[in-house]
Amino acid sequence: MGHLAIMVGGPYERVPVIKNNQSEELIWIGVDRGALRLLGQGIVPKIALGDFDSVTEEELEKIKKEIVDVRVYKAEKDETDTELAVQIAFDEFKPDSVSIYGATGGRMDHLLNNIYMIFQPKLLNHAAKIRLIDVQNTILYFLPGTHTIVKEQDKKYLAFTCLSPVEKLSIKDAKYQLTDADFSHPISLASNEFITDTVNFSFASGMIAVIQSKD
Repeated sequence: MGHLAIMVGGPYERVPVIKNNQSEELIWIGVDRGALRLLGQGIVPKIALGDFDSVTEEELEKIKKEIVDVRVYKAEKDETDTELAVQIAFDEFKPDSVSIYGATGGRMDHLLNNIYMIFQPKLLNHAAKIRLIDVQNTILYFLPGTHTIVKEQDKKYLAFTCLSPVEKLSIKDAKYQLTDADFSHPISLASNEFITDTVNFSFASGMIAVIQSKD
């Protein structure tokens, strides 16, 4: 299939407005309070899942009444609710790409887990298909190779965040360029900027998260 979206229960103010025409084209998974958020926007997710510790009993009953497939998990488990949603997305729907909303803001441990979950063996091969989106940022993951970033219309800044040691990173067509740089430790090369609508980059080993952002 094409694209799938996941709504997590992060702070409401960090979630961009989902347009109706966007929702009609997507399969949605609602995670914990994210399922309730989708229902509030008139979107019925295909699946709602989680331990639902962030909703009341009345809200959980509403979720069960309006969503056909509701999967309730114990709070004590090895995976976070978001990790379970991403695994289910790829196992059951095999999408070409997955956008995750509501995964930023709030608790710092949740934020870091959401950023680094792509290193889990079950998700590593899918890393390049995953993006995290909030009102200010879009995060994309890249494996070694040559890549082109297309500027989002409302974004100005660009960061290359090395989530692991990286070899031979080259950045072209950006305000600040780089040639065959090696980094022996994780580092974020922040506050770069687009000078045209595309930026090209390449690297030989490691994992990089590219962040497009705005003030």
